[in-house]
Amino acid sequence: MTVTKCGTSLSRAFLSASLSSIAVSLIAVSLVAAPEARANDQIKRGQYLARIMDCGGCHNTGAFTPQPNLKTPLAGSEIGFEVPGMGVFFPPNLTPDRETGLGNWSKDEIIAAVTTGIRPDGRELAPAMPWRSYSALDAKDAVALATYLKSLTPVSHKVPGPFGPNEEKTAAYLTVAAPQ
Repeated sequence: MTVTKCGTSLSRAFLSASLSSIAVSLIAVSLVAAPEARANDQIKRGQYLARIMDCGGCHNTGAFTPQPNLKTPLAGSEIGFEVPGMGVFFPPNLTPDRETGLGNWSKDEIIAAVTTGIRPDGRELAPAMPWRSYSALDAKDAVALATYLKSLTPVSHKVPGPFGPNEEKTAAYLTVAAPQ
């Protein structure tokens, strides 16, 4: 009888230890997988936000033409727009290219630009950038948008300008004019 009790106790102890090991393993796997899953969720949310915010309406190569290039999303436009008295501005490359895009910007700097209109170098974004509307983004959505932009394939595409009001314009642009 003692052997059976001892055997039963050992079996229960072994089973308990095995279940504990399995539980710890599952928790460890979920902790490792959780950040990746959260990042993927953020990227998907950020992609959705970029689409409904119409970032590609200005920031795609070929924007403002009948055939925007959708193979390199958000790589900037070579067609700008003039704001009378301010100059000509070109929608910049939003991909994480270090030379021509946002590759040297942190997520916090991207969020600040989108929500406050101020670039990391202190320059204010062109008035056509609707950052005042985007300032209403909640923190989670702002992070998701920045995460998505950082996840894009870097595209080396330097856009022209900006050009001041008295500078010679060397690229195509549209003019924004108030009705008289």
